[in-house]
Parts: sequence; C-alpha cells; structure tokens
Amino acid sequence: MRTDQILPRLERVFARLDREPERPAHLQTPQMSRHRVVLFGSTLAFYLAIVVAVLTTSWLVRLDWQIMFFRPYEQWPQVHAFLDYLVVLGQRGPTAVMVAAWLGWRSWRQHTLRPLIALGVALLLLNVTVGAVKLGLGRLGPHYATEIGSAELFAGGDIFPSGHTANAVVTWGILAYLASTTVTRRVLSVVSAVVSLSVGATTVYLGTHWVSDVLLGWSAGLLILLALPWFEPLIARVEAYVFDVRELLRRRAETGRMPAPVVTALTPLLSAGGKWQLQRVTDPAQAPAPAPAAQPAAAAAAVPAVVTAHSPAPRPAAHVSARQHVIRSERTPVTPVGSRRPAHGERAAARGAAAARPVAGG
Repeated sequence: MRTDQILPRLERVFARLDREPERPAHLQTPQMSRHRVVLFGSTLAFYLAIVVAVLTTSWLVRLDWQIMFFRPYEQWPQVHAFLDYLVVLGQRGPTAVMVAAWLGWRSWRQHTLRPLIALGVALLLLNVTVGAVKLGLGRLGPHYATEIGSAELFAGGDIFPSGHTANAVVTWGILAYLASTTVTRRVLSVVSAVVSLSVGATTVYLGTHWVSDVLLGWSAGLLILLALPWFEPLIARVEAYVFDVRELLRRRAETGRMPAPVVTALTPLLSAGGKWQLQRVTDPAQAPAPAPAAQPAAAAAAVPAVVTAHSPAPRPAAHVSARQHVIRSERTPVTPVGSRRPAHGERAAARGAAAARPVAGG
C-alpha cells in the first residue's frame, strides 16, 4: 500500500480521535491513593519474602519438590487437554493481541489513545521487571531439575517468576484498570483474578513451574497494576506527542516538504475552534509578538505545550531598524582641501632628527 493511500486512512482515524473524550464525568483517572500505596507496599513485602525464601532454600522450596513429586498431571489426566488450552490465556502473544483489539475499539469510541498507551506501558514494565529477575536468578524448572531439594538457582534457567502468571495478571487486569464505570471495574477485577489464578495453577499442574514461581508471578503482575497511576503523566505526554507528530506529518503532506529552518517558524496559535495550529511565518515583521516573561499560573497551566522535537530549532529573526540604511555608493565623497604633503621645512627638520637618533645596540 502506497503512502498516499495510508495517509488519508490515518487522517480519518485521527479526525475521530480529535474529538473530546467521552468518558463519564464521575470517573477520573486513577490516582495513587493511600489505600493503593498500602496495597503496593504489602505486595512488595510479599514479593521480597518469596525471593528470600527461595534464596535460603526454606520450607517453600521443600513444598515445591513435594508437589513436583505428586505429579498432578498424572493424578487427574482427564483435564489435561482442557488445561492445555486454558494456559494460552497467559501467553503474551495471543493475550496481547486480544486485549489490544478490545482497547483499540475503546480508543476509537472514547476518542483517546490512553487505553492503548496504558497497555503498552504495562507490557513494557512487565518485560523489564520480570525479565530482569528471570535472567538474574536463572532458576531451572521442575522438568530440568538436577538436585533433589535444591532451589536450582543460578543454573541458566528463566523460570522464576512465572511469566505466564504475571502476564495473565497484567493483560487481563488492565481491562479492569481502564473500565469506564465502577461496576464494570469491579466485575472485570473479579474476572481477571479468576483467570490469573487459573493460569498459575495450570502451570503447576502441567509441571512447567514451581509453586513459588506462580506466587512470585502473581505478586509481580499485581505490583505493575498498582504502580500504573504513577505513569499516568507519562501516558498523557506520550498521547500529546503522538498528536503533535501527526500534525507535523500532515503539514508536510500538505506542503510536500518540511518548512525551511531559516524562513519558517513553528509557532503555536490558538484558533477560534480551540485547536492548536502551526503557522508558517515568512516575514519577520508578521511574526507574533513574544509572550510576556511572567504569566499567571492558571493561564500557563491552560496552555498546552507543542512538541517540535522533529523540526529544526528556528533561528532568531534578523534585526530590522526603523532608520533607512545608506549604501556606500550613495554617500557624498569628501575631498581634502590643499595638499597632503608637508612643507619643505618640516621635511628637513624630520630628517635631521632621524640622523641624531642613536643606533640601537651600539
């Protein structure tokens, strides 16, 4: 598909997103309340306790081995086929596609990119935090264990914490985090909890994870969901940046090239419709007057910043003086009066003074 066919389609999508969000007025962006901070601290303490219990080869490691020797997949083989499909709800690829499709429809309906950006931030945090612990501890799974009773740490594995469990908590929990009503948020919270618990228990049944892996995966995913309000300002800035880049691309599509850095200045002007435009200024005298140095706090907060990271910094306009300059060819020549050569008596006196001067170094 050519660029001239893609740009009109993107323009129709962004034209709908340009409208005001249709979120209910009573539902605000989640904040980091005291209750959420307490939950975050308690979950973090539980997370660290599990890590210490595995590092010290405590009773939790013995429980891991007891369940591994119990072999649940041999005790209840009749549910093995069903649980093979259920565990897919924790795989990152299929779940990310399904949730992204739903949130994309939500973005289209609510005229905002926040749901998709929040999902991207949550998945990025999941990959960084869980992946770092997996590679750092290097624990082997039950099928690859070599020493009975050992924690199997620092052996080159990547099983601790459980990625399936943490991914199930984040991908399905983000739906509850972004719910449009309070009732929907509560219902989706229960659904995501049931799905994540089922996926974690299924990995233990199949013998692909220890019990401690699943416990740490649950807490790791919950920590990401609880910490998302801290990233709401970043989500808002990314959304504004996407729209600003789209504005620059639309200007380039209209003009066929980016504005020249010398004769063009990108200046934010508030139009009557309430949208920010980019005005091309070719004459320095027509440039808008600079804003005053001190502005009220309310006015400064009401004016959004326009991102011009992809455009070159404009050079300062040349100084224009009110007085007309006169070129050199139009100036009136001044001819000195009389001869420039000194008189004969003055020349003789000068030669006599030079002869009486002592020679240096003599």
